[in-house]
Amino acid sequence: MDSSRIILRPFKLSDIDEFMVWANDDQVIRFTRMNGFTSKEDGLRYLKEVAIPHPWCRSICLDDRSIGLIIIYPGFDEFICRGELGYALASQYWGQGIATMVVKMALSLVFVDFPKMERLQALVNWENKASERVLEKAGFLKEGLMRKYVVTKGKTLDIVSYSILSTDSVPDL
Repeated sequence: MDSSRIILRPFKLSDIDEFMVWANDDQVIRFTRMNGFTSKEDGLRYLKEVAIPHPWCRSICLDDRSIGLIIIYPGFDEFICRGELGYALASQYWGQGIATMVVKMALSLVFVDFPKMERLQALVNWENKASERVLEKAGFLKEGLMRKYVVTKGKTLDIVSYSILSTDSVPDL
């Protein structure tokens, strides 16, 4: 995939139609906290109340069409030194290197946008091997398995922890 065709930008309400396609795809949301949206109004509410006002939520755009999201949850108070990464990509674009590319793109920005952040972590469902490969290709270090770490969609999950530090080198795009 030509990296010049991919950009990260804030969501716009006009993204709603593309958003509804991938944000309701069971394959895409399987490993996310998202449950899908029952109506276009629900999707618009998410964009208005969550994605757009969020300090670092970006639409992954191919030729300016939303095909996913990447989000950084910055820490605060005593956790100001860390953030958490999450992302989702439309299933039709899996296996093309786009997810790895956008994680690297985010890494080139996040430590500048949040200068007190020294660590970015990503917590991955242990069954999501593709996401583990994305993070490893982007320079994240696998830290270990956290058993029965979180309940998502009514199921207690084992999670693999990854991190990258602001002082680590990020592989080129």
